[in-house]
Amino acid sequence: MLYELRTRTAVVVGALAIALAASTLLRGRPRRVHLLFSFFSATLGLWYLTQSFYGFFQSLIWQRTTALLAVLLPVLAIGLFESMVPRDSASKGWVFRTALLLSVPLLGIQLTPLWDNSLVRTGVFVYVFFFITAGLYELGQRGAGSPSRTTKRRVRILVVIGALAGLATILDFLWILGVRTPPVGAVLSVVFVFALSQALESERLLDLSELLGRLMVAAAVAFLIAFIFYVLLTYLGGFNTMYLNAVLAATVVLVLYEPLQARVEEQIRRLFFRERFDLEGALADVRRKLVHTLDVGEMASMVMEALESSRRVTEAGLFLRDQEGTGFDQIGALGEGVPARIELATSRKLLEGLELGSILLEHVERDIKEHATRGERFASGDAIMSAAEVLGSLKNGALVAIRDGGRDVVALMALADRRVTDAISHDEIGLVEQLATQVGVVIENSRSYQQMKERDRLALLGQMSAGLAHEIRNPLGAIKGAAQLLADPGPGATEDPVAREFIGIILEEVERLNRVVGSVLDLARPGDLSVVPVDVNAVVRRTLQVLSTERRADDVEVQSMLANDLPRVAIDPEQLRQVLINLVRNALQAVGTRGKVTLSTRVRFGRGTRSGKSETESFVELTVADTGPGISRSTLEKLFLPFFTTKEKGTGLGLAISQRIVQGAGGRIEVRSHEGKGSTFSVVLPAAPEGLSTPTPGPTRALPVEGAATPNPAD
Repeated sequence: MLYELRTRTAVVVGALAIALAASTLLRGRPRRVHLLFSFFSATLGLWYLTQSFYGFFQSLIWQRTTALLAVLLPVLAIGLFESMVPRDSASKGWVFRTALLLSVPLLGIQLTPLWDNSLVRTGVFVYVFFFITAGLYELGQRGAGSPSRTTKRRVRILVVIGALAGLATILDFLWILGVRTPPVGAVLSVVFVFALSQALESERLLDLSELLGRLMVAAAVAFLIAFIFYVLLTYLGGFNTMYLNAVLAATVVLVLYEPLQARVEEQIRRLFFRERFDLEGALADVRRKLVHTLDVGEMASMVMEALESSRRVTEAGLFLRDQEGTGFDQIGALGEGVPARIELATSRKLLEGLELGSILLEHVERDIKEHATRGERFASGDAIMSAAEVLGSLKNGALVAIRDGGRDVVALMALADRRVTDAISHDEIGLVEQLATQVGVVIENSRSYQQMKERDRLALLGQMSAGLAHEIRNPLGAIKGAAQLLADPGPGATEDPVAREFIGIILEEVERLNRVVGSVLDLARPGDLSVVPVDVNAVVRRTLQVLSTERRADDVEVQSMLANDLPRVAIDPEQLRQVLINLVRNALQAVGTRGKVTLSTRVRFGRGTRSGKSETESFVELTVADTGPGISRSTLEKLFLPFFTTKEKGTGLGLAISQRIVQGAGGRIEVRSHEGKGSTFSVVLPAAPEGLSTPTPGPTRALPVEGAATPNPAD
């Protein structure tokens, strides 16, 4: 009875393995890994079929064929494993080469009368056992050496299933030696082949819950289809009409298969994987909504609502990297104890850990304890957990990096659940990573949209300024001329002090309005095309020399700290001087009658893009720092908007013009301010290519800088 069960099971398993091989080839243009899988699966299927044929017909030809196929299995399996998780070098490992070398004489022996010798059978048994085990071991080693934690976990699952299937199959293989065993190996083997086929179909190794889910779906759909087929063949016709009934049954199956599979899959996931189903549904719903979102604040609210509705977390936080790149500001939070800001300096170890994938802090802590029990120190884990203190109540949760198109980290997402351990498992972190990818797209699209709005605003401002210059300056000229005539009544005329005072006001306001119109034109007109490699230190020295003639309080100190061997930057030197004069005057007016203004330069390194590739580039940073009262956060958000100013006589265009100049040179202006301690403005410009020299400076031309004639308050 046991022998008959093994024989019938071998028929089913063999047919399923061959069907899986055929389905892989029918999915499109197969790659090498697909071909290797098809050969392996088909060989395994034929191996089981020949066993069943030997059981049915008791012919020695089938027993010899079984032995031949057994010799081929290790070579095909090892080749498939190496294609799925390749090694660092292109060459095959010693396991594959040795298995291939030994397979040749073993195949030759199977074609001779010696094939039935007990020593030969034992040799084939040892050969199959050893090389399948060695192939799985090498697969596990390559997975453990992968920099991706996800790959490590999934390879581990695959190796465990393969090891169980291989061990059970070897036990089944003992029938050649006369040992009768139940067909457990056949069932586990087809499960292993199914797992491999699904991994190839989705271009990745499946996690455990996906594998179990798909197996359950496939089994349930198979039973339903078999039931439909049985009813149609049994109750709608007998043997004489069996072919027509089979066609009818096959047609019904083809029509019902896809909707039936979708419905069964949904119900199984809802029944057996309820928590994962709820999380996946909530995150899938918010991803669909984020497609139509450009506002970062709205996006953060939607993400937090989705996480709350999933009922899987008690705390969550979304942190956006600030413009200065010094930290991450909270833009969305769920629960209590979520920090308002994460400083880059104190979280650097977390960012380094995120380069290898998402971090499950609870698992890192567990690894630290495991190392401690062995008397070892897990230094990298200790560093990560120390840095995780900045996360507050999220320090034992999951941390996911959000990246832009250049693979730079632009935001962080942290999740935690204080109610249970392992709230977010390894299997489920992939769902959060998919959401993080969508969030990164929203952030990048939002920035692009803001840049488009800025370009449109400047284009409209340019059109307006041209008309304003004509419509305002001509009447201003007439007003100024008339006022000057009134201010100088000529000889013999009686001078009215009151009238002279009002005429002075008219002239002063005309001059101020003329400067406003000039500043609008400077903001809207295209940048100067006289771009040359500029020595930033020379510009700083010349600017300080020019500003030294202006009056300032005796208790105000201006000092410079200039780095040596500074690379040049590609920009118009007069425009750079205009930017610097604006920033220094703002700093002088911020410190008032007592304080210090410091100008410094240094080389700075960061990520840039050349020829479509992200790489490290050098930048020159020019910093103007003051010890004034600082700038409030609400003011910082509007600092570079045209016509926004906190000064009574400012136009609000100085910083906007400076920003346009610096951005036109490929740089940016960064601002750091602490109320009560002062502010720091940093002009960051990309270094010019090497081998270029600075041209001899010509005469200094007048700059349209607000307040150039007198030290009026800057913007």
